[in-house]
Amino acid sequence: MAATASSILLLITFIAFIYYIIKGGNLTVGFFVMAILWAIIGMVPMNQVIQKVFAEPALNYGPTIIYIVFGSWFGRVLVDSGIATAISEQTNRVGKKHPLLAAILVIFVTALIFISAYGVGSVIAIGVILLPILLSVGLPRDLALSLFSLSIGAPMYLNVVLYNQIKAFFPNAQYGGKYLVFGVIAMLIQIVGVIVFLLINRRRIDSNKVDENLKIIGAKSLDSSDLHSVPKISFIIPVIPVFMNMAFKWDAIPALTLATICAMLVTGQFKNYKKFVDFLNNSVQTAISDIAGLIMFLMSLIMFSGAAQLDAKCFKPIFEAILPHNNLILTIVVGVLAPLALFRGPLHVWGAGAATAAVLSGTGLFSDAFLLPLLYVPSILAVSTDITQSWNVWGLDYMKVSTKQFLKNGVPVMWVISIINEILVYFFFG
Repeated sequence: MAATASSILLLITFIAFIYYIIKGGNLTVGFFVMAILWAIIGMVPMNQVIQKVFAEPALNYGPTIIYIVFGSWFGRVLVDSGIATAISEQTNRVGKKHPLLAAILVIFVTALIFISAYGVGSVIAIGVILLPILLSVGLPRDLALSLFSLSIGAPMYLNVVLYNQIKAFFPNAQYGGKYLVFGVIAMLIQIVGVIVFLLINRRRIDSNKVDENLKIIGAKSLDSSDLHSVPKISFIIPVIPVFMNMAFKWDAIPALTLATICAMLVTGQFKNYKKFVDFLNNSVQTAISDIAGLIMFLMSLIMFSGAAQLDAKCFKPIFEAILPHNNLILTIVVGVLAPLALFRGPLHVWGAGAATAAVLSGTGLFSDAFLLPLLYVPSILAVSTDITQSWNVWGLDYMKVSTKQFLKNGVPVMWVISIINEILVYFFFG
């Protein structure tokens, strides 16, 4: 009887948490409070609460924080060294004669940069370059923003920073081997989906509204005098971390470090010792400040995950009764329900879906290798088009686009992509 009452109370608080998130509640505070509530409702002994909810999860998450720091640093170096800007400028030159081709190139350039770069700071730094390019070739503001956001989401299957965040729920999953092959294919499927979306809307491209749209966002065309001159060889640097892992099985830390050193080397940051030290210090300080809030958010999330895993026994009978035991059916169901990841809902692992992930992992019904991509797909739908995603919030304000139009553009595209990628999850891990 007590177990049943606990299960009901856990579900009530879970629903209340979803409502709190939808209403714009602070996630760091929300997860911390939920960790305490679920420990109390689950009647977890005090010594276990101290060790298994607050101490061990945070301490064990330390290595993941290091991955995030190095990933953020690499993203900042790409921006500050001028590599990201130079890649964008090359795209802009093409766009002056071939608008549709330029927009497609922006999609690929964005995906290339965010294979390794991460964080709202990097998105803003790249966005203020690429978004005006899209406007300058005639795309309307809402279409330009959706293309940019969807293109950021595509490479997140390979982005080691984001991957290591979700791995907190599924510690036995591995970044490498079969997963990387899946990640590359899933990324390409999303890129193709974004291109198809662009082609369907190509009639909306109107060069007569370029000046009007640029004026609305207060932007101007790129001035070559403001650009860094970098060698063309630097354009391959964003893919170095993934290549080193796929080709030589390198861990992300040395792979990101090598890529960062290469970026600084080819852009001339080593020519002068003082210049190098200043660049190093500034890039590190900015990179860490970019993710300071993220780290505290992840600390509260991982504490909640610890409480959810301790309470998993309360949910196991429910999940055993309602979840399909056929992995193919489960992947299709999650794909069809993928929009439930929106507004930090129950399929978004960096929202209310943290409980879904933690409980599913704690039940032991499915392997971590299967669960991680299963829940990663709808979470990337949210990263790509959710209005609660930090960089999407910035984009809506910067581009003066309504949330309704943004969701109308992105959700149908990502819904179809999610169903396809969930079927891909089954073929690789099911």
